Amino acid sequence: MTTVVSARGWGWRHAGRRGWALRGLDLRIEEGERVLLLGPSGAGKSTLLQALAGLLRPPEAGDVEGELSVHGRPVTGPDARSGIVFQDPSTSLVMSRVGDEIAFGLENRAVPTGLIWPRVRESLDAVGLAYPLSWSVEHLSGGEQQRLAVADVLAVAPRLWLLDEPTSNLDPPGAALVRSTLAHLLGDRSITAVVVEHRVDELVGLVDRVVVLEAGGGVRHDGPPDEVFSRHGATLRASGVWVPGVRGPGPGAHRREPTRSTGPPVLEAEAVTVRYPAATTEAVSAVDLQVTASQATAVVGPNGSGKSTLALCLASLLVPTSGEVRFCAGGPRVPYARWPPRELVRHVGFVFQNPEHQFVAASVEAELTIGATRAGVGTGPGRRRVGELMERLALSHLAAANPFTLSGGEKRRLSVATALVARPELLVADEPTFGQDARTWDELVELLAEARDDGRAVLFVTHDEELVGVLADRVVRLEHGRVVSPVPGAVGQVLSAGDRR
Repeated sequence: MTTVVSARGWGWRHAGRRGWALRGLDLRIEEGERVLLLGPSGAGKSTLLQALAGLLRPPEAGDVEGELSVHGRPVTGPDARSGIVFQDPSTSLVMSRVGDEIAFGLENRAVPTGLIWPRVRESLDAVGLAYPLSWSVEHLSGGEQQRLAVADVLAVAPRLWLLDEPTSNLDPPGAALVRSTLAHLLGDRSITAVVVEHRVDELVGLVDRVVVLEAGGGVRHDGPPDEVFSRHGATLRASGVWVPGVRGPGPGAHRREPTRSTGPPVLEAEAVTVRYPAATTEAVSAVDLQVTASQATAVVGPNGSGKSTLALCLASLLVPTSGEVRFCAGGPRVPYARWPPRELVRHVGFVFQNPEHQFVAASVEAELTIGATRAGVGTGPGRRRVGELMERLALSHLAAANPFTLSGGEKRRLSVATALVARPELLVADEPTFGQDARTWDELVELLAEARDDGRAVLFVTHDEELVGVLADRVVRLEHGRVVSPVPGAVGQVLSAGDRR
């Protein structure tokens, strides 16, 4: 058989870090293998995928040791025979229009002009993006951008697929469609795939091998899925790795009961409508919503339904085209949309869908300290709160690290921590559990529940049905920008057909 990936004693350390992301990695992947790459958050999974794609280059980006080759050659840069889907789709999208985005990659590979546009449409259809080719990439939701990123790689047909959580930002139908596309694609045994994914239940049937990485080390376990999970499942779950058939809070976590009574209104939205420039439809249309203290509200719905846009409006980071959002829990005596930033951060915490959109400091500790200082938290209490959050969210060892060098899961935890550090009256979080292993997922749920139980109003946008099941007191479903089902939440129940039953 032909060896596609070969690592011998390979290691990588990010610039400015003392610890190694990976070290002593010995790994061989043969042509046609489908490998599920697992490990706790920060174990180096994304780092390995980027290295295999030829995107890590020492000495500027970091230190390297050992040997790493792909397609029989040492990795020195990108290879046209490899394609990567990043954890954050905006990392790879370069063109302003949907059709041009996919055509760009084909043109770079010298695909004949007559073949380009049929292949563009074919790849878009495969991932369920039915927009015109001239549709603005900027107007796509995060989940739709993820589908576009998959279509990008699908169109150029690489021999080695490197997939970093390809379905994490997708709604259930979108995730199922992408998995179906991948299953069809992987029927071709000349294609090799390495997949990082926390939704192991849905993907385990598509792979024939599981490789578990040790944080800062090499391969911990390697073998067929049934063998790895039957022998090591309990140990893996305890270390934070999701295993098939086990979801929701782990054995060390406390299941949170939804609150039976709520506090006073913290925020009211009346007839909120948003239409983006040049858009033909409204992203959010005539939404009425009340958010109260001591309550957790989940906003759910398909990709592109307006969830993130609504969240931005509720946090006063986007002014509605029409309608009004009112903050009812104090603050400046001016309309909410005109609050100065220094006042906004005292009362409202926001977690962006893309964590990097909120980072402003050069280290993890400084990032959290700035948030506490801006919110007027005293030096002593602020320092204690920063230390507590770093400890609970497994960020203490990264206190001096640049936020932009963290793994995707670490960035998400830091972004949630920056919103929580000031203890705001209102917390609005867009996909707060994205990219988490089982252990850090548990801790994030605990922190969100504590904020609610402490009298804060918590509103979160999510596709994570387990999060809704254990935390939400109320579920608001959006479709095509409109609220279709504001309904009470219930512990242990999972969303089905847009409602709880």
